[in-house]
Amino acid sequence: MKILFEDNHIIAVYKPIGILSQGDDTGDSSMIDLVKAYIKNKYNKPGAVFLGSIHRLDRVTSGVMIFAKTSKALTRMNKAIKERKVQKTYIAILDNRPDNPSGTLTHYLRKNQKANYVIVSRKQKPEFKKAILHYELLANIQKTCLVKVSLETGRPHQIRAQFSFLEAPICGDTKYNGSLQDSYKKGIFLHAYSLEFIHPVKKEKIRITCAPDYISKWKNYKDFIKDLS
Repeated sequence: MKILFEDNHIIAVYKPIGILSQGDDTGDSSMIDLVKAYIKNKYNKPGAVFLGSIHRLDRVTSGVMIFAKTSKALTRMNKAIKERKVQKTYIAILDNRPDNPSGTLTHYLRKNQKANYVIVSRKQKPEFKKAILHYELLANIQKTCLVKVSLETGRPHQIRAQFSFLEAPICGDTKYNGSLQDSYKKGIFLHAYSLEFIHPVKKEKIRITCAPDYISKWKNYKDFIKDLS
């Protein structure tokens, strides 16, 4: 396991593609299981280990995940998430370039829980929730492009659905009309690159970053991603 940050209150780790953030009906191992096992083993803790989930990443994505090691940190981090005081930055490779090199996308989303699929609308409708993100084109190679994405809201499948709606889906994201990328196994080219927030106890500004595993198409954009650090 790649540990990105750890103290007595929080722990940040790298989530690879294919691993669940939290357990589900499949019974497959999740990041919360793996981090609990790491803490239990490292500190030789008896009994159950407390670990609070603060946010999630889709199974098919990779990137920075943060967990709370104390109930105080969990409460305060959840409050910060709710108040949009945690800045989340993603990078993605898109199959097509958006019309504008940068901009803000505002849509309304509704998730079909049974199909695990998000429907996008330009206008407010019953049961649809507002979704806002900001993006910037960093580089392009042939038809594909690398974009940096900052979330203002954190809806399920938000980045995937909104870019697909622009006809610029994420590479490998066949659920949302992206091209199939067999070389990337079961993942898509969406990566949670950084988290920036005020430490829930120490009140210090924290920025945690992690580049993706440089395989397949990520290699083409490696130098541009390094410039983000």
